[in-house]
Amino acid sequence: MSVNLAKGQQISLAKSAGGPLRLVRMGLGWKSAAPKGFLARLTTRAVDLDASAVLFCGAQPADVVYFQHLTSDDGSVHHSGDDLTGGAGDGAENEWITVDLKRVPAHIDRIVFAATSFGGQTFDEVESAFCRLVDESTNRELARYTLSGGGRHTAQIMAKVERTNAEWSMTAIGEPAHGRSFQELMPAMSSHIR
Repeated sequence: MSVNLAKGQQISLAKSAGGPLRLVRMGLGWKSAAPKGFLARLTTRAVDLDASAVLFCGAQPADVVYFQHLTSDDGSVHHSGDDLTGGAGDGAENEWITVDLKRVPAHIDRIVFAATSFGGQTFDEVESAFCRLVDESTNRELARYTLSGGGRHTAQIMAKVERTNAEWSMTAIGEPAHGRSFQELMPAMSSHIR
């Protein structure tokens, strides 16, 4: 059964039948909001959201996976590739990042996921945006966080997975931010690394 996460809510990533998950997928889905007014329809362009994952060792970024670096240096994290337009809002993922939790090096203790608007459009121009965590071995949705409310921000820090001893957990963050790339979000991401 999937959990609809509220901002700040945390869930364990242990399987309900016991034992840790091995392969998880963080999916991002969205569609461009319907334009309002006749002239707006003529000038509306597709919204290009980009999913990224920053791997941290303590408070220091150690690696990143995004549309220009599709696989982490150690091979444990993979990006699906860039979707420039978004979807139809039918609940399908447009971009996703797969994490092999067993292969993540021991020095990596957190992975922060974010969505940025590459073209600089705000989340007022996006609807039906969500991130979800899926058990890749069963394709079962474990958790979903709806990115609600629109807003004048161009980015969203979505969630983080973190390791304590050998156990992984996920926390929904849902923090609006400003930036068109993961590099511009690093100060905001750092506030969630404690």
